[in-house]
Amino acid sequence: MTDTLIKETVDRLMEKINSISAPGPGYTRPSYSTLETDSHRVIAEEAEALGLEVTGDAAMNLYARLPGRDRKAPALYVGSHLDTVPMGGAYDGTAGVVGAMALATAFVKSGKAPPTDLVVTVIRAEESVWFPVSYIGSRSALGRLTAAEMQAKRTDTGRTLADHMREQGGDPDAVISSSGLAPARFLELHIEQGPVLDDAGEAFGIVDGVRGGLRYRDARIEGVWAHSGGAPRVSRSDAVFALADLIVAMDKAWGTVLEEGHDLAVTFGRVDAATAEHAFAKVPGRVDFCIDIRSDDTAIMERLDRIFHDEIARIEKARGVRFVTGAQSRSQPTRLSPDLGQTITAAAVALGLKPRTMLSGGGHDAAAFAQAGWDSVMVFLRNWNGSHNPDEAMNPADLIQAVKVLHHAWSKS
Repeated sequence: MTDTLIKETVDRLMEKINSISAPGPGYTRPSYSTLETDSHRVIAEEAEALGLEVTGDAAMNLYARLPGRDRKAPALYVGSHLDTVPMGGAYDGTAGVVGAMALATAFVKSGKAPPTDLVVTVIRAEESVWFPVSYIGSRSALGRLTAAEMQAKRTDTGRTLADHMREQGGDPDAVISSSGLAPARFLELHIEQGPVLDDAGEAFGIVDGVRGGLRYRDARIEGVWAHSGGAPRVSRSDAVFALADLIVAMDKAWGTVLEEGHDLAVTFGRVDAATAEHAFAKVPGRVDFCIDIRSDDTAIMERLDRIFHDEIARIEKARGVRFVTGAQSRSQPTRLSPDLGQTITAAAVALGLKPRTMLSGGGHDAAAFAQAGWDSVMVFLRNWNGSHNPDEAMNPADLIQAVKVLHHAWSKS
């Protein structure tokens, strides 16, 4: 009976949530948009029908509480987010919210209450592609968002986070003044955003750490526009060649750090030399780009940042260009709860499974909760087409199996 209930919940909610999107390809629900709000409403209605107590906070995060046997013990919050990147996939964030509802459903229908309150948690604005601020919804819930961050502008509208939050029914002033939720426990199911589990043929794994990130989101190189045939090499200030020099240098530094045995990923996620000013017969006088440096070690991120700026100085001198890096944003590497991880692993072993322990390359709300002093853990689900793209893949059977393990873990508590 439990297997059937979990499957029915997963299938039904996946279909309902993913029917809410801007036109494709893929799925688009911007942070603090009507589309994100509508997807939250799907969960609120499902939770109310299940008899859960549904509430929200000033940032429009959603909580659906199932009372546990010990109401005084710290609750277990389970969930993820429902906003997406532009033209993203069906599972990033959504799988975690659907899995949380399936877990609550399993407890309700079994007639046995969880050991503590179980709180299905649907978090706003996890995808920082919309606003240059990390973990907006979760940090709002935790009383950690700042007034300055409320003035961050959404990339597609140019309007502030405060404006968008207020438009959707939130209260930015209350968010800033809030002391946040009392420390408890947080568990997030999420698709892996890499190939490790799929390559190993494993359905899920336990995440014990989340990489931090150091980013320059709005960098540019200013060169000199010139005629492609008339300007000799020695007199050119070519912005595209300058960026190529930087990319090659950073790739070399990345390889060196990996050879030393450290964790690192370097990505130039946006390269823009396609404006109307660029043309076939012109030496490019400007190129815009972003760079994303990630590691589980803050010292490694700082080291790459120094290399980045050293290379910029070298290239400026050699190429006669000027770099404008713009503001730096960052998130810190975070260790997750070994105790919660062990609880889940023990339940999996009892069911004949042996999940691996692994690192998350991407940032997640679980990291924000851990940084705020919560016991926080993640469960990754295998995914064979990457993430943040319309082809995200997940076998619903893997999510069902992971939910069964969680139900077993907390049924035995």
